Amino acid sequence: MNATFRFAALAACVAASAGAAGAGEAFLLQTKSTTMAFCRENGSWNMVHYGAKVESAADAADLAWNRWTGGHKYEQRRPAAYAAYGGDRERGYGFNKWGGLQVTHADGSLTLHLVGKKAETVPDAPGTTHLVLRQRDRVYPFHVVQHFRAVETCDVIETWVELKNGEAGAVRLGRMDSFAMGFPLLADGFRMQYATGQWGAEGQLRETPVERGQTVEIGSRSGVRDAFGNNASFMLTIGEASTETAGRVIGGALCWSGTWGISVQRDNCDYVEIRAGADTSAGAYVLDAGKSITLPKFALTFSASGKGQVSRNFHRWAREWQMPAGGKLRPVLLNSWEGSYFSFTEQVLHDMMDGVKEMGGELFVLDDGWFGTGKYARDNVHRDKVGLGDWVVNPEKLPNGLSGLSGEAKKRGLKFGFWVEPEMVNTNSWLYSAHPEWAIRERNRPVNVGRGGSQTVLDYSNPAVRENIFSQLDALCSKIPDLAYVKWDANADFFNMGSSHLDAAHQANLPFDYTVGLYDLLAKLRAKYPGVDLQACSSGGGRVDYGFLRYADEFWASDDTDARERVFIQWGESQFYPACAIAAHVTDVPNHQTKRVTPLKFRFDVAMSARLGFELHPKNMSAEDLAFAKKCVASYKRIRPTVQQGDLYRLVSPCGGSHAALMYVNGDASHAVVFLWGLVRANWSNFVPPLALQGLDKAKAYKVREINVVKERHCRVDGKTLRGESLTSMGLPVRLRGDYDSAVFELTAQ
Repeated sequence: MNATFRFAALAACVAASAGAAGAGEAFLLQTKSTTMAFCRENGSWNMVHYGAKVESAADAADLAWNRWTGGHKYEQRRPAAYAAYGGDRERGYGFNKWGGLQVTHADGSLTLHLVGKKAETVPDAPGTTHLVLRQRDRVYPFHVVQHFRAVETCDVIETWVELKNGEAGAVRLGRMDSFAMGFPLLADGFRMQYATGQWGAEGQLRETPVERGQTVEIGSRSGVRDAFGNNASFMLTIGEASTETAGRVIGGALCWSGTWGISVQRDNCDYVEIRAGADTSAGAYVLDAGKSITLPKFALTFSASGKGQVSRNFHRWAREWQMPAGGKLRPVLLNSWEGSYFSFTEQVLHDMMDGVKEMGGELFVLDDGWFGTGKYARDNVHRDKVGLGDWVVNPEKLPNGLSGLSGEAKKRGLKFGFWVEPEMVNTNSWLYSAHPEWAIRERNRPVNVGRGGSQTVLDYSNPAVRENIFSQLDALCSKIPDLAYVKWDANADFFNMGSSHLDAAHQANLPFDYTVGLYDLLAKLRAKYPGVDLQACSSGGGRVDYGFLRYADEFWASDDTDARERVFIQWGESQFYPACAIAAHVTDVPNHQTKRVTPLKFRFDVAMSARLGFELHPKNMSAEDLAFAKKCVASYKRIRPTVQQGDLYRLVSPCGGSHAALMYVNGDASHAVVFLWGLVRANWSNFVPPLALQGLDKAKAYKVREINVVKERHCRVDGKTLRGESLTSMGLPVRLRGDYDSAVFELTAQ
């Protein structure tokens, strides 16, 4: 059933409200379980309800917040569908001091007073409703077109904004948020959950109250590695504290890979404004006369039954609507990095292929170290100091080129992929030698460099730079007829802030225009090579965002491959991102980052809860370990559809506990997979209570089978058939023996 959009002409949308100013219009934007209700008051669009579904626009208007609620302070608040600086000028109370859009007009005027001109639906994909609110300033020919796209089955609403400058001169955008809505008096308590971290510790969950008079803000000004520090997503609990299964929660995710900011601001009357968009801390964006700009998409959802449903809504939306091939099963691969680093020959790579083929793998990926020529050749001596920007094969290292490796992979029944870092350049490269002006750099200042003492960022705001990189990558990819996968890395921030391409008046446009240019290049490559999978990597998890996932099939969750650390990292990333997008690899021990030693079974049981892969040299594994790996890969291929495409239920959080557990359930609840991981026990008496399973069909009977068994089994009902009702009410009885013990259970409806 398509999402529904209902208009209701009301004789008096807010006539019963104190201070109401006459007639208006009210209408609803619906998904399967939620409603966003709008009302036009005094010529401006208000959003009067977002939450659980209502069927009457009249009821939504009558029951919404109004000025009757409290004292005169309430009269200064209105739930604007898009809050603009200076937009709330009613009854002489002055302009709205917040607002997600701030425009300095060509004549220097600082405020914006939007008037709603038209609300309409436009054709879109089946299963969606696309609402457009057309607005313009009351005085200036400055236009704001606000889009809402309701995706019915996922309970997700996408929203974005187009700005059109019809003035005679340029305007300056001091703030340019994609989403800026007011929520008056939903509750008297709010809590914001977000994911923070750093290199090797991405996805660490934090939750903080949003008190009266307080703003909670997260953001990134990296320019490239936008998900380091914070992820561009959040969950806002409304009222009583929420859990995985209970409480009112709004979830939001900004689909953007550049600089960004998200804030939740609450005033002393419990008016809350949520803002999310591209960051303008480098300076106001200059929008020239007659020009338009489209701001990043923001996706939001609502759950009346806790955080777990927010996650499932986003996961389904990502697979079905946002990712290019979200319904495709992801392959089991081996990436060469930790197995060989820069030290490899063709024979070493062939040996790796033999090993992953023996284990049942499907894809081999060559990581860094294959490119550059002459004095700028990337090898084990120069390592990461040279070659970026020169995307040609080093013939001394790979005499038969990437096409030769692809052919060797094909002989073994494997697919082939390779690593590339196209946004970066080494100052020690042929590209930089020819075009130093193509790097992001400040005028009259030396170029700051990062990794290897020579790495910096190319200026993707410049079409000539993008065309050069596209031509290089196109020439490379076109010579590999069976190319299946590209790992796209990015290992630097904006160390400099300046563009030789942009003139002096438009320098502050660089962060935004860079990301627009990046998407332009990605879209062009995706169109030319639609069957090639793309991984988003940026020093690990620096590119975990839905902007890049519009073009990529998965992301590298973290350079930290320690299985214990990955429990926490992947738990945090699962709040918004589906398992099919989370690349998780089994690696050697001691772990290369933490030096921790964990059992091979534990490493498999963690990696199999996402997209399973390897990052090691199989020749270093014992015959026993190889046999176990082969068994695990076979099991993973069987459970892969449920893990990668099923609904996620987080059962026991690792945060503050001695164990963690989660499960996936397929679409018709005929198959489920439960993962249980032991962490570090504070004391021996920390036994595991029965796991209260979720998502099962209570009327069905399920056979319980433990997989990946080494010696001991972890469930006393292994092999038995039990009803879904009993498994959800009484729980699955399990046990763990010590630190880093783990178990995986497969449940199949009989």
